[in-house]
Amino acid sequence: MKEQKKPYSERSDLERIESQWNKLSGLHTREEWSAAMVRAATAAEIAANLAIRKEFQTRSQFDAELVDEFLRWANGLGGKIQRLLIPLTVTQPYALAIANLRQVAERIGRARNEVVHQGHFCNDQEAKATIDDARHFVETLVKLYEPEFSLKEHARSE
Repeated sequence: MKEQKKPYSERSDLERIESQWNKLSGLHTREEWSAAMVRAATAAEIAANLAIRKEFQTRSQFDAELVDEFLRWANGLGGKIQRLLIPLTVTQPYALAIANLRQVAERIGRARNEVVHQGHFCNDQEAKATIDDARHFVETLVKLYEPEFSLKEHARSE
């Protein structure tokens, strides 16, 4: 009997990142480059959510609903990094590592927005560049909070 998957709404941020990454692998293999790239960007945004939630848990007694409101207010990967994560971590020893992810987040967000808001169809190289940026972003950020974390390699078309 096939094991039932946990509903997406009940998954942790780490499980959601892994789900997005698994999905992008299949999409990329089927040459659905734009969709794969959007999944990679989504994984990056979920990684930012994870980091922001961890920072609020450490520094405040805000409840999860309020933190979720902050995440919606920050609006997108760039906003989450600029408006929430950088200010939350400015005094932390890993502040520079997070600040260095800002440009990567901007590239990911720009590529995602071209597809989602302008209807751009990206090619294999464009998708690969964004997926590589997303991998770097996700692994660098998540490892600050979950040191053993790593993404699985995804299949790439040659």
